[in-house]
Amino acid sequence: MNAKTLFFGAALALAFTLPAFAQEVDHSAHQAMTMSGPKGDQSAPSKAFVEANAKMHAGMDIEFTGNADVDFVRGMIAHHQGAIDMAKIELEYGKDEGMRQVAEDIITAQEGEIKMMQEWLTQNAQ
Repeated sequence: MNAKTLFFGAALALAFTLPAFAQEVDHSAHQAMTMSGPKGDQSAPSKAFVEANAKMHAGMDIEFTGNADVDFVRGMIAHHQGAIDMAKIELEYGKDEGMRQVAEDIITAQEGEIKMMQEWLTQNAQ
C-alpha cells in the first residue's frame, strides 16, 4: 500500500468518525479562535483556513431531529463541504504536487458523496 492510498484511507475514516466526536466535545476554545482569526501566522492561506473551518462548523451546528440517519447526513454534508473548501485552499496556495493531488481527489470524492447524501435527504427526510 502506498503512502497516498494510506493517507486517503485515513482521511476518509476520520471524516466518518469526527461527527460523533463533535457532538461530545466542547468547541468553545476553537470557536473563540475562529472568531478572532488564526493564532500565529496571519497569511492569506491561514486566514482562508480559519474562514473555511468556521463556515464548516456553523454548517454542522444543526438542530438534531432524533433520526440518526438524517442527522448524520445533514452534519456530514457540511463536513464534506468543509473538506472541499480546505482542498480548494490547498490548490490555491499549496506547492507540493502530492498534496495538490490529494486535494483534487478529496474534491472529486466529497462532491460525489454530497450529491448522494442530498438525494438521500430528498427521499428520506420528510
